[in-house]
Amino acid sequence: TFLADNPDANSVLELVRSTDESKNNQINSVNSYQKLHQKKSADALQKLRDVACSGENIFEELLYTTRYCSLGQISHALYQVGGEYRRNM
Repeated sequence: TFLADNPDANSVLELVRSTDESKNNQINSVNSYQKLHQKKSADALQKLRDVACSGENIFEELLYTTRYCSLGQISHALYQVGGEYRRNM
């Protein structure tokens, strides 16, 4: 167990929850971002899938894809190519 030298650092922190307004603002922001880049995102995601399927390094392609796609879109595209990790129970 890690214990900090500073006793105040070991105190229990309260969980901070966002408000409904904050959550809705973030959802609206992501939806606006996706709508703004709708034309370029499909091509960017397909190119990312192609690079991932070819076994190449996807880092450079990710830098391009993040200009037009949200994290959720990118994650979904990569799950389609490589599958989703599921821990054995």
